Amino acid sequence: MTTTTRPGRYRDAFAAPEFRSLFGALVVSMLGYVVAGLALTVLVYRQTASPLLSALTFTMAFLPYLFGGTLLSGLVDRVPPRRLLAGCDLGSAAIVAVMTLPGTPVPALFALLFAMSLLTPLAAGARGALVADVLPPAAVVPARSLLRMVSQGAQICGYAIGGGLLAVLSPRAVLGGEIATFAASALVLRVSLRRRPARGRAGGSLAGDSLRGVAEVLRNAPLRRVMFLGWLVPFVAVCPEALAAPSVAARGLPSSATGWWLAAGPLGTVAGEVAGIYLIPAARRGRLTAPLAACGFLSLLAFALHPRLVPAALLLGAAGLSGAYMLGLDQLLLDVTPPELLGRAYAVNSAGLMTTQGLGFAAAGALGEAVRPDTAIVVAGVAGLAVVALCRPRPLRRGSAAGPGPRPAAR
Repeated sequence: MTTTTRPGRYRDAFAAPEFRSLFGALVVSMLGYVVAGLALTVLVYRQTASPLLSALTFTMAFLPYLFGGTLLSGLVDRVPPRRLLAGCDLGSAAIVAVMTLPGTPVPALFALLFAMSLLTPLAAGARGALVADVLPPAAVVPARSLLRMVSQGAQICGYAIGGGLLAVLSPRAVLGGEIATFAASALVLRVSLRRRPARGRAGGSLAGDSLRGVAEVLRNAPLRRVMFLGWLVPFVAVCPEALAAPSVAARGLPSSATGWWLAAGPLGTVAGEVAGIYLIPAARRGRLTAPLAACGFLSLLAFALHPRLVPAALLLGAAGLSGAYMLGLDQLLLDVTPPELLGRAYAVNSAGLMTTQGLGFAAAGALGEAVRPDTAIVVAGVAGLAVVALCRPRPLRRGSAAGPGPRPAAR
């Protein structure tokens, strides 16, 4: 099923200096993004005293992915990757600088957050394609696993750092400090990445070119099937996270226990990815994608027994362990994507993933209004098994992969 058989390890990814730069810059920029989002949430609440408007700052971080990944994805091929990545960070720094201006009204803050979030799928697309350029084939899957763990870790550390800063500084002062993090990330990328030409040629309007690229990606049946699986599994799997607060309340526990509930899944996911890199041979990751994804949903069925907090957290951690399926998904995506579509595919995939996750939170909340939280989680488990059965990747015939054989190592 895969064109890469040599097992890759995290050290293979870190052996490349350019990947180390990409990784370090992403750590810095993601911390800035998370801390800035937290500070903005507090700032909106202090200005409005509205829980709804404060919560909408999280929604505004999801929605732009749909627009950025469809109407602007052509920039991934039109702009050299180093310039695009550094430009996205500098754009974020400029937007945050405007947010810090005293008297900026809440609608303007939302518009600025929307604009900053538009840059994320563009950076993800350029970064994903660049990873495939700077690393040998065996190191691409471990590299993408590391980048995902940056996102997980940035949320945990970013919220802790942001909370500490907000205890002693105003939200605008915290936002001002994040200008430096985005600028530092841009500087690292500009200095340490090799100059490369744009992946494609500009032609016609940006929106038209972007939409044509999206259509071309979605017309590729094997690629479409892999992406749909990668979108729909998280769409269903976010249910326990979305219903964390009501699930904890239904067990008669204080709201402080919500943190334990929310931490269990990400911890399991990180452990699952690390174990998958070292325990699952590279040649088998693609074949194990669907079985591993299904195992995560089997754990959710046990919520029919209404477990207490500790057993529930263990079940959520076990469900997170199945996150190793993403390693196979990464390999399959690389296998079925034609090289000339790689940047667009990563941009579209990032946009679709974040959009469906946002919709998944809304769907889980709606379901939680109709049934008990544990019942909703069980329904999600059943729905997830159905998604895996319908969207499981089909074996690739020999020679039918997107490229004409294994991808050459980056020069």
